[in-house]
Formats: sequence, structure tokens, C-alpha cells
Amino acid sequence: MKLTLALAQINTVLGNLEANLDRHLALIADARDRDVDLILFPELSLTGYVLQDLVPAVSRRPSAEDPVFKPLLEASREIDIVVGFVDEDDRHRFFIAAAYLSRGEVVHVHHKVYLPTYGLFDEGRFFAWGDSVRAFETRFGRMGILICEDFWHASPPYLLWLDGADVFLFTSASPGRGLSDEERLESARWVERINRAYASLFTSFVAHSNRVGYEDGLNFWGGSTVFDPNGELLAQGPYHEEALTVVTLDLNQLHRTRARLPLLRDERTHLVQKELARILQNR
Repeated sequence: MKLTLALAQINTVLGNLEANLDRHLALIADARDRDVDLILFPELSLTGYVLQDLVPAVSRRPSAEDPVFKPLLEASREIDIVVGFVDEDDRHRFFIAAAYLSRGEVVHVHHKVYLPTYGLFDEGRFFAWGDSVRAFETRFGRMGILICEDFWHASPPYLLWLDGADVFLFTSASPGRGLSDEERLESARWVERINRAYASLFTSFVAHSNRVGYEDGLNFWGGSTVFDPNGELLAQGPYHEEALTVVTLDLNQLHRTRARLPLLRDERTHLVQKELARILQNR
């Protein structure tokens, strides 16, 4: 089975939902013309990242009644879409979120579970923490979504793997940090290294879409990537510029890799459960 995937690394306009929606729909149309099955947008792609007091004004409910999600859901009848947005729940808590849209329906919404509050980041001041990490079924198999800081921690990808995800969809608005003589920033080097490691450790596909552009003094570096279950790089977007990077995944690679390297078969989840219970009790 094949899956043609597009990584849409875009320069989002802070707080301008209308302009960002138009950009999404244009890229979705472009991807559809290129026979793409799934297009993956970055973290907070509909809103911009440094929102602060704008958070309540740009929050949406992912439904056909919402004027932003209505055209996206309509577009998803022909191509699956992952978009980043601010979700508001029934008790008016706000979450950094990503939604998987397919065939006119909201298949899954992930709320970011790790909110960084160090260095450049102050997300915990404006957003609520997500409280679940779950894989979900798509027409291309079982997938999972994580947002930026989520995949800088080992436990969320591990949980998705145990929950059956064979394709990991990572989204981020990663600011550039760590200058050197190379074109690639230290932050880019770290993210690429860790995504390759996850693909190898979990014998799964790892697709990462990162935004580009400048916002409130931050520079987002792009460089979106896809790694196969052997940890081999299949595609990479350019650094520091908008791009729609298209790649076709051979999902049969999952079978070939796992037959050779049965890490999933041999994983001892009950041992992990037992030792976690011991560690938590001792703490």
C-alpha cells in the first residue's frame, strides 16, 4: 500500500485566521492536483505561534459549524488534512491542538501534552495541558499525532507505538537556536537526530512538518522531514523558506523492517508497567 504525503511548511500570519485559511486552501488544492493523499501542516498553522492575549480570539471548535473548519472539512472529502489550531473546550480552556480531517469528518484531535516554559517559551501561561496520547485509525492505517515538545519527551512516541501507530505525524513551530558554521542550526540538528532515532527504535514512519518565517523576533527554520522504519531519510524540505514537499511512502516497508527487526514483538510492556509503578510509589 502506498501513501503520498505532503509536508506543508508555511509562514503563518500571526492572528490572521482568514489569510492563513486562504493559504491552507491554496496548498491543499496544489497538493490535490499532485495526487497527494495526506497533507501535514505545522503547529498552530491557522493562527501563528506567539499568540499570548490573542488566544481566546483565535480559538475554534473543529466542526462543520465553524466558519474556518467548514471549508477545510469540505476539502478533506478529497484529501486528508492535518491542521494546527487553538481548540477551546466546553469549559473555555484553550489548547494547542492538531486535527486530522478526512472525508468531511474530524477523525482525531490531539491536544499538546507538554507545554514548554523555559528559554524562549511561555506556553503554560496561556494554554491548558492535554491529558491523552492516543493513536487513531485512518484509511491508510493507524497513526498518531504529537506537537513539538511532545516528541522531545520519550514517553509520548512510545505510547503511540504501543497503541498501534505505524505512522507518526509530528508538527512543530520550532524556533531556530544555536548558530554555527553550518547552514543547519543546532535546533534543526537535534530535531532531525531525534526523529531518525524514533523511526529506527519504533520501526515506524516519522513525518515532521515545521513552520518557517519570522514572528515576534523568533525565526522558524522549516526543514520538514520524513524517515522510514529503517531510519532512512525519505524527504526533506528546505530550510528557511516555504515549501510543499511531496513524498510517497511504501507502507509495506513496515512488514519488511519488522520481520528483520522484531522490536515491537519483543517489547515487554508489563515489565514497563511494573517498574513504572515501583518508581512512582518510591517517589
